[in-house]
Amino acid sequence: MATLGEWSHCPPKSYPGSKGRGVLTVSAGRERLVAGYPESLTEQAFHYCPGCTHGIAHRLVAEALDALGLRERTIGVASVGCSVFAYNYFNCDMQQAAHGRAPAVATGIKRVLPDAVVFTYQGDGDLASIGTAEIVHAAARGENITVIFINNTNYGMTGGQMAPTTLIGQKTTTTPLGRVAENNGYPIRMAEMLATLDGPAYIARVSLHNAQAVVQAGRSIKKAFQAQLERAGFSMVEVLSTCPTNWGMTPVKALEHLEKVVAEYYRVGVLVDRTKEVAG
Repeated sequence: MATLGEWSHCPPKSYPGSKGRGVLTVSAGRERLVAGYPESLTEQAFHYCPGCTHGIAHRLVAEALDALGLRERTIGVASVGCSVFAYNYFNCDMQQAAHGRAPAVATGIKRVLPDAVVFTYQGDGDLASIGTAEIVHAAARGENITVIFINNTNYGMTGGQMAPTTLIGQKTTTTPLGRVAENNGYPIRMAEMLATLDGPAYIARVSLHNAQAVVQAGRSIKKAFQAQLERAGFSMVEVLSTCPTNWGMTPVKALEHLEKVVAEYYRVGVLVDRTKEVAG
């Protein structure tokens, strides 16, 4: 048995579905496998900044696909933003979409291949700004697709400019003194806006600020995919995420900010759940 000083040199032990990439730790003289690697993720290292929670969101999507046995029939649609290279990370068929157009592309794929499981992975600059028309009308039509919407309250890829989700008073490169409602308008709560429509079957907002929140986020993402399997209609999970680099914070401080500031404005919870109605 390995000692505490030797564990990192041990070959990882496997468990069913882990590709042999579990992580072995030793505590109180006992070996324990604490993490495996989802089948629905590739071995490509993430390019995201230190402390960014995109990687956690990727893993949660992959774990949901694995848990439901969907990898072989899943088609993901990556749009433009920090997650533009999502096709390198998800171990399923992927399609690249133009900026903001992922819901339209996903709609086309799903209508041609109705038995496929189709999801989009989009940031707030993509979904809530240039892609507003696409997401609103996909939801209004009740397209049977799943949307993973990452909200980190800024344009992360292009240098931290103000996004439609940027909070009042938040400093960005285009609002260096802070967002002012009189000049810049108010942040858009996309989940609440889409929840007013009749097409969505499931809409939830989750956060990634601590372990408990991550577990709940995983449950909601799995539920969204289940809604698609039930052919219930449009489903979306808004994921509150960190951006330490553009927020000008350490990763730890960014998690605190996510919980105490961002999640105070964008309240987590299930806004729409019509899956029971369809199932019944």
